[in-house]
Amino acid sequence: MSAARLAERVARESYGRLIAQLAARTRDVTAAEDALSEAFAAALKTWPHTGAPENPEAWLFTAAKRKLIDAARRAATVRAGEAALIRAAEEIEAEMAAREPGDRRLGLLFACAHPAIDPGARTPLMLQAVLGLSGARIAAAFMVAPAAMSQRLVRAKKKIAEAEIPFDVPPAEEWAPRLGAVLEAVYAAYAEGWTDARGEDAERRALAEEALWLARIASQQARTPEAAALVALILMLEARRPARRDAAGGYVPLDAQDVRLWRKECVEEAIQIMAGLAPYTEEAGRFQIEAAIQHAHMARYFALPVNWGVIESLYVQLGAIVDSPAVRLNAAAARARHAPPGEALSALDALVADAAALRSYQPYWALRADLLARLGRREAARAAYDEAIARERDGAVRRFLLGRREAL
Repeated sequence: MSAARLAERVARESYGRLIAQLAARTRDVTAAEDALSEAFAAALKTWPHTGAPENPEAWLFTAAKRKLIDAARRAATVRAGEAALIRAAEEIEAEMAAREPGDRRLGLLFACAHPAIDPGARTPLMLQAVLGLSGARIAAAFMVAPAAMSQRLVRAKKKIAEAEIPFDVPPAEEWAPRLGAVLEAVYAAYAEGWTDARGEDAERRALAEEALWLARIASQQARTPEAAALVALILMLEARRPARRDAAGGYVPLDAQDVRLWRKECVEEAIQIMAGLAPYTEEAGRFQIEAAIQHAHMARYFALPVNWGVIESLYVQLGAIVDSPAVRLNAAAARARHAPPGEALSALDALVADAAALRSYQPYWALRADLLARLGRREAARAAYDEAIARERDGAVRRFLLGRREAL
């Protein structure tokens, strides 16, 4: 394996762990990121000549640790502070030498979710600091200008250092106000990985794997229905990955997927978790409801009909928690599956009248086109499909929508 590919692999697998370890004592996330970036640059320069080290992650940590210490000395850090930095680095290096490196990512997530951090910066900060997403990708995901997002992240990192926020998993009594932000960040990371339908993009695949790992750790430590539901939700989505594209790479909608391709182990684990959550349904949170929606779709796996009325009611319930036009659109889409098309179209028109932003959203136009086609209004349906196609970036989905348009 080339030095560049090895460094890329280690970056995917170890970025968040290394940042959390480097910044755990100093609480300077920016300095840790800069030091690790320099370490990767040194690896790309050195490894082609010396060969890959036996433990690339330990090599990178040691190199980054030295960069941190050098930076501290250049900044004329007070002797006590520099000594603390060196001691911390030596402690973590000893852990790595024993091949039992501490994993401080969950502690870093909670640091990013600290009440002192601006709520609007918590999830973006977690995505960058723990999972290594670029500021540009985070800005696009949150529909914020890149410059504004960059400033938000800089302020948040500065606040961690100034407030001396610890990189530790807080005691149980302090979980409640911060756990929601942690779970949202984990799910946002998984959503980014979900965009790679076939799992062929190594970076996005690593994101999906990291998100599931973090969800499991949060669930094991928090022992709350919401944390467990997030694990079940991710498992049910991940179970369907092999069926999301056909052999030729074509898009396959959920209701047309071959359930025999769904990953049995993921389905079975998720079903077991959902069974344990049954007693908590009366006070369900966001992830319990989202998991319940995916659980309802699992009916096809067991050769049972999907209850679209239940799915619609779950989306309505979710909309009371998550104020999102997309959630309301999903409720309308579920209604379209069990209500007359004319009635469903009227409901969709009423929805877009209250949420004009949906007019720039591809699924709105795709749903509208489908309802118009079912009503026999072919010209209007073609126009709606044109709008949907123009707003879709995934080539496989574009071809699917084009096929639906041509079938008219």
